[in-house]
Amino acid sequence: MKLLVSAASLRVSAACCVSALLFWTAAVSADIGSSGQMLLLQGAGATFPAPLYKRWIKVYSDERPQVQIKYDAIGSGEGIQRFLAHAVDFGASDAALNDEQLAAAGEGVKMIPATAGLIALAYNLPGITEPLKLKRDVYVDMLLGRIKRWDDPRIAASNPGLTLPKRDIVRVVRRDSSGTTYAFTNHLSAISNDWRDRGPGVGKIVDWPGNAMAAPGNEGVSARIRLSVGAIGYVEYGQARRLGLAMALLENAAGQFVAPAETSGQAALKNNLSAMPANLRLFLPDPKGEEAYPIVTLSWLLLYPRYDGAGRADAVKDFVTWGLTEGQTHSRELGFLPLPDELLRLSRSAVASIH
Repeated sequence: MKLLVSAASLRVSAACCVSALLFWTAAVSADIGSSGQMLLLQGAGATFPAPLYKRWIKVYSDERPQVQIKYDAIGSGEGIQRFLAHAVDFGASDAALNDEQLAAAGEGVKMIPATAGLIALAYNLPGITEPLKLKRDVYVDMLLGRIKRWDDPRIAASNPGLTLPKRDIVRVVRRDSSGTTYAFTNHLSAISNDWRDRGPGVGKIVDWPGNAMAAPGNEGVSARIRLSVGAIGYVEYGQARRLGLAMALLENAAGQFVAPAETSGQAALKNNLSAMPANLRLFLPDPKGEEAYPIVTLSWLLLYPRYDGAGRADAVKDFVTWGLTEGQTHSRELGFLPLPDELLRLSRSAVASIH
């Protein structure tokens, strides 16, 4: 029997569960903190939210030394595979699970929106001191390899007054199976029929046209851009910000050039959460809103509906609930988006059902 749950009923259910969940969390935290047994939780997956998750793990484990957590930032694709193989206690992905993977997981796997972030188009052009403005059709054709040089008239048209270098464009892309690639190509497919129907399409790994420079992880792509004059690539905003990379202003669905920033990312989230489905798998390939940044993605923690072993379910629930409450305060510092309150209630309600 197919169970259909409306967004309204989810909100009611979430509101009923949050108070009880927070009371339970306090009780479990005290129990974990007083227990003499050491418990190790293992997670694996996306590199996109890895800086935030590693911060969560450090702060949480300092507060609860009886629970140690290891997170391998190996990319969403490999993280999903380990989760489906029950080789970890939790997975992490910026692509959530597709219908086939959900069927393989069975028993109501929990996809928990835990954070959100922006994907920036970062570039390396010494001497260009103002952020480049890139129209939608322009950056699509740059990634397709059709626009090959930085002084192309189509780039120059949106950047009057800038002297663009007579230099080849070097595209830097992900080598590994990546949720960042999925979110980025999902956006490109939403705004370009050529990309969707005749180009690489959507995927965690895609066949990039022409010669593209490949690197593993968001850190690898960022480092390669920083070292390669003439490079452009897609990377998590916080990572680009930490390395001081230049980031383009991108044309959004409303025709406005918008910089990657917390305010533009929050605008994208708040304007587009009304379509949240019962399983909390919501993609935002082309968010609406005058102030919305055009490439924003949720990032999910993947949890099992039940856990074996003494205290394991309680420890997983306590850690994730902590991340959905206190952990959100670390988002801004690292370049991520604190989730809106309504979405946090839905996420905490889903966590509460684990046993």
